[in-house]
Amino acid sequence: MSVELRQARPVSLALRLIGFIGLSISLIFLGFGWLIERAIAQHFAQQDAEELEVITAYVQPALRANPMGPGDTRLANPLAGAVQGHHGMYYLVADAHDHVLYATPGPDLAAMLRKVPLSTHLDADHLTVWADQGQTYRGAVVHLSDGDASSVYTAVVAADMGFHDHFMVHFHHTLWGGTSVAVLLVILVTWLSVHRGHAPLREVSARIRGISANQLHVRIDPRTVPIELADLATSFNTMIERVEQDFRQLSHFSADIAHELRTPVTNLVTQTQVVLSKARTLDEYKEVLYSNLEEYERMTKMIGDMLYLAQTDNQLVKPEQNPVDLAAEVQALFDYFEALADERHIRLLVSGTCRSVKGDRLMLRRALSNVLSNAIRHTPDGQTVSVQLDGDGAEGQVRVSVTNPGETIAPEHLPHLFERFYRADPSRQHHGDGAGLGLAIVKSIMDLHGGTITVQSTAGQTCFEMTLNG
Repeated sequence: MSVELRQARPVSLALRLIGFIGLSISLIFLGFGWLIERAIAQHFAQQDAEELEVITAYVQPALRANPMGPGDTRLANPLAGAVQGHHGMYYLVADAHDHVLYATPGPDLAAMLRKVPLSTHLDADHLTVWADQGQTYRGAVVHLSDGDASSVYTAVVAADMGFHDHFMVHFHHTLWGGTSVAVLLVILVTWLSVHRGHAPLREVSARIRGISANQLHVRIDPRTVPIELADLATSFNTMIERVEQDFRQLSHFSADIAHELRTPVTNLVTQTQVVLSKARTLDEYKEVLYSNLEEYERMTKMIGDMLYLAQTDNQLVKPEQNPVDLAAEVQALFDYFEALADERHIRLLVSGTCRSVKGDRLMLRRALSNVLSNAIRHTPDGQTVSVQLDGDGAEGQVRVSVTNPGETIAPEHLPHLFERFYRADPSRQHHGDGAGLGLAIVKSIMDLHGGTITVQSTAGQTCFEMTLNG
């Protein structure tokens, strides 16, 4: 039991743009929000550090003027004034043996003497945060000394972070709530912008959907679409031109097929009706059968040529890449057409030399045969068909030129000679003149081999030149 694997559908362009823009702007908002929140928190920390520094600056001169010892209460009132006007500020002074000399009412700061590391600077980067009885404090442990350094004191200074924490919680919710709303608005605006920006694409798609087999003339003016779509419009116009050309060619091809097959079929029906209209002799029946056989052979060849062209158009025919001696192939074809040429006293002449080419021998022989057959068919009796071989062309190219005298082909017909069922003289379309597919097959074979075929007709001389890579 086999499981069919389905390729996942690519994400839409609109969703990609919305996702990319929304994510980018969201990251920008989040980054700015984080920076703002961090900056405010740093500001509060620096503010606390400055206030704590003011307290230590107040306390230290008092201790220098009146050193304290255990149980000494002389400086109780002056030291209490250090926190006046500083809401939520607390401090403690201890001696060198960690005996508390003075402490402001409030949290127990004595426990911080050993828990908090000693700070050398009172700034935002050297403060420590701790919790005590549900409250959060930010502070530091510093040394204080008198002027002679005879007495060393340790001070614990702390700031109650309750107000700051309350503010930061409120600010955090406000900031990120606003950021979330802003991100949603950005995504909405982005969606509206993308939707609006894709309007030209929808218009172009609508115009393309309206194209049918009867409206292949429709084109998209690159000047009427945004510059980003100009290349798309140009590419579409190029494609639709090819489709229109191929469709027109296919329509003509179908009509030509119907016309070319109708004639021999009508002849066969007519001849059969005439023969069956009354009794005939055996020889008369044989004559009609031989005549019908010619029509059948012509139809068979025409159908075979059409199938071959269809295969080459769809790249179902892959030429082999073997050395091909074009001079030998031309000589073999001369032998093949010798009887036809002698019947009309036409001389076949080959000149020049050329190197071997890489290709499919049967295909190249068919191309040479079609060109020679066409030249012999249009050469007046008693004239010469010449083949010129040239193996010293530019860039190692090999040229085969087939020239025949005859009626000059008008310049307006030359570009169409390699089209299917095309005849310079529409009245010449019976039996010996073929179905008008020979030169189209030659062109197809040359294309498969990466070569070219051109035609020139002047002063009663028509020359077909086939060029191949050596």
